[in-house]
Amino acid sequence: MRIDILTLFPDFFKTFCNWSIIGRAYEEGIIQINCINIRDFSKDKHKRVDDYPFGGGAGMVMKPEPIYDAIQSVKASNTRVIYLSPQGKVFNQELAIELSKEEHIILLCGHYEGIDNRIVEHYVDEEISIGDYVLTGGEIPAMVIIDAVARLLPGVLSSDESFINESHYNGLLEYPQYTRPREFNGHWVPDILLSGHHEKIKTWRKIESLKATLVKRPDLLEKIELTKEEMEILSRIKDCMHEK
Repeated sequence: MRIDILTLFPDFFKTFCNWSIIGRAYEEGIIQINCINIRDFSKDKHKRVDDYPFGGGAGMVMKPEPIYDAIQSVKASNTRVIYLSPQGKVFNQELAIELSKEEHIILLCGHYEGIDNRIVEHYVDEEISIGDYVLTGGEIPAMVIIDAVARLLPGVLSSDESFINESHYNGLLEYPQYTRPREFNGHWVPDILLSGHHEKIKTWRKIESLKATLVKRPDLLEKIELTKEEMEILSRIKDCMHEK
């Protein structure tokens, strides 16, 4: 997969591209990440890329010409152009899985009061937001998307199981995880995890996953289709909670 980041601050990504899982994927050629400085496409002698908004108002707006030229410099027939915007579709695991199947993505990072809307209307495929709040620019959202997408690419993690069982992959939150020591400050690891009974452990994890989702994010249960077994387990969990 190739990801081109269009930004005013390419140095922002230097450490990120060499870090942990992303760094290994980059070194092994599984993912190619390129930073394109939008200022390089400014025809202004001072390399300005912004101007005052028509109609007045606070702040500055990024001009269309440098952004358009930056997009065209890397765009291909298989490119998906994404603008990181607080007005976009909220990013989630389902969208991360969808993007992981793309061959080439352009992530356009806005700044100031945003970008000229003609770019959004005519040269962007979609807008994506990482949450209902406003950030200074699109660089941090771009990192979030790259991190979430890259770890789904074949060969990046040691096993598909590493992400299949994680929170949100199947619509549910992940079951609790434990490691050594077995006892910590009087708190013990559940005996079932040391039993060696893989089917019982699998069932326990399913129950705990449903319980965590019900307690922490009940809204997620309204968005997924549970199996008959999961619905029965969920019903028993609710009964136990009511008894308490």
